[in-house]
Amino acid sequence: MEASTGLNTMTAKDLTRIVLDKEPLFILDVRNESDFIDWKIEGASIDILNIPYFDLLDGVDEAMEKIPAGHKLLVVCAKEGSSKFIAEQMVEAGRTNVYYLEGGMKSWSEHLEPVKIGDLKDGGSLYQFVRFGKGCLSYMVISNGEAAVIDTLRMTDVFVRFAAEQGVQIRHALDTHLHADHISGGRKLAEETGARYWLPPKDADEVTFSYEKLEEGRDIAVGNTLIRIQPIYSPGHTIGSTSLIIDDHYLMTGDLLFIESIGRPDLAGKAGDWVGDLRETLYKRYRGLSQELIVLPAHFGKVAELGEGGRVMAKLSDLYRSNPGLRIQDEDTFRRTVTENLPPQPNAYQEIRLTNMGKLTPNEDEQRDMEIGPNRCAVHDR
Repeated sequence: MEASTGLNTMTAKDLTRIVLDKEPLFILDVRNESDFIDWKIEGASIDILNIPYFDLLDGVDEAMEKIPAGHKLLVVCAKEGSSKFIAEQMVEAGRTNVYYLEGGMKSWSEHLEPVKIGDLKDGGSLYQFVRFGKGCLSYMVISNGEAAVIDTLRMTDVFVRFAAEQGVQIRHALDTHLHADHISGGRKLAEETGARYWLPPKDADEVTFSYEKLEEGRDIAVGNTLIRIQPIYSPGHTIGSTSLIIDDHYLMTGDLLFIESIGRPDLAGKAGDWVGDLRETLYKRYRGLSQELIVLPAHFGKVAELGEGGRVMAKLSDLYRSNPGLRIQDEDTFRRTVTENLPPQPNAYQEIRLTNMGKLTPNEDEQRDMEIGPNRCAVHDR
């Protein structure tokens, strides 16, 4: 990404650095208004304006008047073509420092940024892969030449390449539950690397493939037993949801507990059945764990949840003080909170669930379209 007086290209990785570094940026989003309202690029230093593409075909004067001069300007659309055209018109009209987003919002949705969470015992390490455009989080545990990937996203090449750069072999791929907001890459990653694929058996009644049972009491070793992954049965988001304690220090909560919210129990159509399990997990099971554990969720809902370097993490005891979903003492109020007036359900969530069961096999373009939009796995995300 090099600034010039003409037209420039910005990649999703470039945009990620701008968001993380809180660099000023003005975005002109030329998608339809409904798509923009549903899902947009966000950042602490980003100003954004939506003017649909078809409203600019007769000229960009309206946009030029609304965008402050001197700002770096990024034009975005769904796939790239429309934004590139409008960006060209802006340059021809005399605007400088103009960029268009390479690959559009689809590219932004798929970019993963690895950030180091911390060191583990005996030289091991833990990385979080942040999918800024969709709010998804995956993890890689590394120890003594081996790796385990948790809640793998479908862009498996990122994990394979990162493991190679670290000089480690992926031995395990785990899903904390059967996902409904994004297509899991766990099984695909296992097939590509010869790893073992783990899935909670209570979420696997309808799957069409073989798997290892991820269940409490069946610990997983990474690096010749140096690092232990301890499954903790914690239903509520799904009936099989299973949390993971890593190296006695980190708690991977899947979609049960986030930094500013809690998981929703309704994506399999069983909110009434699972709400009690959700409360039991959050208000009793997690309370019985060490409050010094560092919570690492599978999603974030707001840019505000990103900490230093883009990390999404918090101490369990701090969440019991600050997270509104953990402070609802009345059970009836809790039930209403997690079953009524929820955010819209994730895009194509039923098809995504069937894909993760192995019952649907969409092609790459269909998978991209199914995942477009925010994750919406949290009760308080709107």
